[in-house]
Amino acid sequence: MAREQLLTRVFVELADTLVADFDVIEFLHLLTERCVQLLEVDQAGLVLTDQSGGLRLVAASSEQARLLEVFQLEHDEGPCLECHSTGRPVASADLAADRDRWPAFAEVALRRGFASVHSLPMRLRDQVIGALNLFQNTPGALEPESAALGQGFADIATIGLIGERAAREQALLSQQLQTALNTRILIEQAKGMIAERAQVSVDQAFTVMRRYAREHNRKLTDVAVAITRGDLQPSGLPAAPGQAP
Repeated sequence: MAREQLLTRVFVELADTLVADFDVIEFLHLLTERCVQLLEVDQAGLVLTDQSGGLRLVAASSEQARLLEVFQLEHDEGPCLECHSTGRPVASADLAADRDRWPAFAEVALRRGFASVHSLPMRLRDQVIGALNLFQNTPGALEPESAALGQGFADIATIGLIGERAAREQALLSQQLQTALNTRILIEQAKGMIAERAQVSVDQAFTVMRRYAREHNRKLTDVAVAITRGDLQPSGLPAAPGQAP
């Protein structure tokens, strides 16, 4: 698919957040994947604030990106925390040269094959609700066009998450964000169950779960709940990519 066509599709997908009862978790995962496709980055992750004001991982384009994001949050060190606290983009074109900025984070990121990072604020005016984090396997600054487009994605996603509904009732925003954070735990549990029983990677397990949700017109969260409760057995899911049916 041409870049222009994919870009048009992304903005249509972003506009869907304005529709009532949209699938927050699926949308945010899709956003990280579209960033990888369109912004010339290798991985992406997204963190949001919870009700206590702390940051929680909500979506990542791969298991590698998820683990790095979790490391940042658990060790309270890294570009996403700085981006969230300042409300401004934070970048390192060469993590090896920037070890002093985030010593522990840089060490782990480099060990996992990431060489540069660019964090973009999820912000609407003075309200910062999270950060969109873009990772590259090679050193180098993000191209200005990609940085601007990535910030556009983050801005539109933020507007969609906050929306007119939150403007009318602030509690709705907190509820929506907290629901996203809580259901993330269920999704991680379901991924682990599928990976263990089907003997596939965690990334493959997530792909299988998303495919089942789409094919059966069900929310990703509902599928995860069914798996963790035992209502849906991993054996009833489609085969993972590259796996014999």
